[in-house]
Amino acid sequence: MEKSKTRRSFIKKLTLGTSIVSSFPYLLSGAYNQKLTLDRTYASEPFSANDQINLALIGCGIQGIYDTNAALKVAGVKLVAVCDLYTGRLDRAKELWGYDLFTSRDYRMLLERMDIDAVIVATPDHWHKKITIEAMECGKAVYCEKPMVQNFAEGHEVIKVYNKTESVCQIGSQGMSSLGNQKAKQLYEDGAIGEIVMLDFYNDRYSSGGAWQYAIPPDATPKTIDFDRFLGSAPKVPYDPKRFFRWRNYQDYGTGIPGDMFVHAFSSLNYILSSNGPKRALSTGGLRYWKDGRDVPDINICLYDYPETKTHAAFNASLRVNFIAGSGEGEGFKLIGTEGAMEVSSNSCKLIRPKMGTIPGDYSMIAFTENTQKRITKSYNDKNIKKRAVALNTGESLWEVPADYKGGHYDHFYNFFQAIRGKGEIIQDPTFGLRAAGAALLANKSYFQKRPVNWNPETMMLL
Repeated sequence: MEKSKTRRSFIKKLTLGTSIVSSFPYLLSGAYNQKLTLDRTYASEPFSANDQINLALIGCGIQGIYDTNAALKVAGVKLVAVCDLYTGRLDRAKELWGYDLFTSRDYRMLLERMDIDAVIVATPDHWHKKITIEAMECGKAVYCEKPMVQNFAEGHEVIKVYNKTESVCQIGSQGMSSLGNQKAKQLYEDGAIGEIVMLDFYNDRYSSGGAWQYAIPPDATPKTIDFDRFLGSAPKVPYDPKRFFRWRNYQDYGTGIPGDMFVHAFSSLNYILSSNGPKRALSTGGLRYWKDGRDVPDINICLYDYPETKTHAAFNASLRVNFIAGSGEGEGFKLIGTEGAMEVSSNSCKLIRPKMGTIPGDYSMIAFTENTQKRITKSYNDKNIKKRAVALNTGESLWEVPADYKGGHYDHFYNFFQAIRGKGEIIQDPTFGLRAAGAALLANKSYFQKRPVNWNPETMMLL
């Protein structure tokens, strides 16, 4: 924490124009525009049979497949079992990963197996808490997809069991461990953008798939799908394949735009800033186009207030997602500070530092005579107030991953498996997971209650 205080004092001094020499090239005087390469070194260790991690997948849908493919790229990991409630996905698992796989509709059969070391929980959101807790209690390491939980209270239950069992539990916001995030954190802590004042996050989509209108297979029937088990603790309703395959569209099973997309922003934001999260949220939006039976909005905008802490100033965050963006698809994550800004993704980090003069010389002078203008300028010069560009570097620097980068998704699983092997600590534990999920869930609570909501990021409790 002392380092943070020093950093903030250093930034303040630079802003005032004092002559401080920094070891960081982006703080040196002069302009710059440069392109640099990010790099990651992975431990290259031989794995014996005893080192192998046997993995099981619970939930072989879209994200479950992406997760498993990323996990299997890590050396010494073998998939041995898959669970899903649709037989077609179990058949697909065998096509992808081998016909010797053990498959089941009952996840408990996987948890009971002594040869399984770790599980991926990639189910609908309303199953995350239950399966994650049971897996930890069975001695399994757990990689639980975001959001960690569907509601606030569930998060504290997961944390309690996590602490009790001392399990390895990683929450799956796949970009968390990426080189882009890592570089952004370094730059921020070094003072590259000064004090943060705002986060600007957006995601525009313009496709049926992007709006969660997923394909429904022709063989979907009550015989091929265990619909009652899918419902779990949710309200009982008649068989409906749309609810099964498009579960993100329903409050009973998912967490809408905030739980699916905002949570990624909060995971990265809290990591980069070493923050515990916001204290207040105000959400709006609506169901504007995809009126297909869903009961969550397809456009969601939320404003957040972050309090001042030892690692960051008080700032505001603006998050928006549009599922019917006629302007075309695109996304952005931009940290804006008093001295510059960073555009961050898993594969890149762009630092932008524009020029800003401290001497009034723009349109505000037009109302004065030329003689008065000269006198005003001279008064500022006499005070030796320098332009910002004299003390701080300006321009752009872009860091990008190399062509052979294995990706942020791989990095997140590598971090998970290294922790299982006792060679590191996970980057996103359940406490971190609840703070990210909790911030996202505030948007839902505010939207449906049509009012601002308050949250204590330290205790992770609603106020």
